[in-house]
Amino acid sequence: MTPLPEPLFSILALSLPCGHDFGDEPPIEGWKNGADNAVAAITCSDKSKKFGVLLMRRRKDGVWIVESHSHNIPKLSEARSQAESSLSSDALLDVPPGVSPRPSLFDLQGRSPSEMFKLLTQTSHQGAAWLLNQLYLALPKPDRNWATDCQTENFHTRLWEALLLACFREQGLMVSQPHEAPDFRIENQSGQEGWVEAVTANPPVRIEHVGAKPVGQPSDTNELFLGTAAVRFAKTLGSKLQRRYDTLPHVSGKPFALAIADFHAPSSMVWSREALLGYLYGIVPGTEIVNGIKVATGTDAETLMGDTGFSAGLFRDDSHSELSAVIFSNACTVGKLNRVSVSSGREVKGLRYVRFGKFFDRRENALEGISFCLDVASEEYRQLWPPECEPWSAEMEVFHNPFAKHEFPHMLLPEATHWYENGGEMECSSHYATNILWSQTLILNVNDPLPTYEAIPDYLANLAKTRKTGI
Repeated sequence: MTPLPEPLFSILALSLPCGHDFGDEPPIEGWKNGADNAVAAITCSDKSKKFGVLLMRRRKDGVWIVESHSHNIPKLSEARSQAESSLSSDALLDVPPGVSPRPSLFDLQGRSPSEMFKLLTQTSHQGAAWLLNQLYLALPKPDRNWATDCQTENFHTRLWEALLLACFREQGLMVSQPHEAPDFRIENQSGQEGWVEAVTANPPVRIEHVGAKPVGQPSDTNELFLGTAAVRFAKTLGSKLQRRYDTLPHVSGKPFALAIADFHAPSSMVWSREALLGYLYGIVPGTEIVNGIKVATGTDAETLMGDTGFSAGLFRDDSHSELSAVIFSNACTVGKLNRVSVSSGREVKGLRYVRFGKFFDRRENALEGISFCLDVASEEYRQLWPPECEPWSAEMEVFHNPFAKHEFPHMLLPEATHWYENGGEMECSSHYATNILWSQTLILNVNDPLPTYEAIPDYLANLAKTRKTGI
């Protein structure tokens, strides 16, 4: 057997029903066999200080299964010996009778893949391809057409579901898919539960995102918060609300959230978060000078821009109290998969991955983010978060409905950033000290210099003249 680095085991552990929730027996060592189809984690009880061996083995269709979990082993040497014995076999487990084998994600079976899926065949995206496959195999019960959708026109929808699973299980949640809808049932160790339906904001007419010219952020504040993007969010969320998931017997009386990711225009997720805030809370921010200091203010808005007539402020009253919260991330990207892979220690020879954007500035009355440009493989980047690699949940935000009939517990997603009303004021609580407002990821040659944030526009322009640059 060979050592299994902790970041790699953390990825494989997303296949466990409760993900990273190991109770009072956390893993202290990881080992794998030569065929990479069996993994043994040595655990240690916080109470008894005795050891255990958690053995995971792949089925013939690639899905990880917990084959055994022994406890109360008095010595570490004995636990290692048991792990070595368990890993001596390269045998795969049979798919149980009555269970449909998981179709291979990369077997096209004659289908023409989308340009997004084709990206995963490039050397620069091999880490992303491997990670997406692991998340697909970790899904408890994906739709029968999940792999087909991912390969073709619904790539982003399936990517969003995969990333949600990673975020949920990273936070130690029991994740299941017992019904066709909503997509996920989640439950924490305290027994708090909720239902989550995943949805993506898509363009009215399908576009090809690969190679498309990015749509820039609107310069007008009203357009940014109440314009086209806000209207697209309103239509997308409104369509889901009309299905009344809250009236389903298994959902009734439980917290229910919609999880949305934005693909309504090329690269729009870089700036569309503000439009979601405008639609949900009906507030457009501004500034004013108070005692010689520029401070943030807010102006109420009644409707969104355009001729749709959509109201602004989904969470302004109790007309949609069945919706407990909206979950959002601006990092539903192949770049996210690449960054998690690289920051977890997986290298791609000849390439470097650079992330630039703006950190959330927590200083009082701060009106702008703090710019950054960092090498994803650097120690400086890894040290931004306690796991010393990029967390799946780093960009996850939960916007709470103050009029919710069934409140979405904060501890149901403890590592997300939560926005909620307190005494008539909006407040924010974050698990991580570092939060990123927006970012993009560059894939450069390993010998390319690290640009400064200010130099990024010129840097990209110069690179475009000589070769293609991945973003």
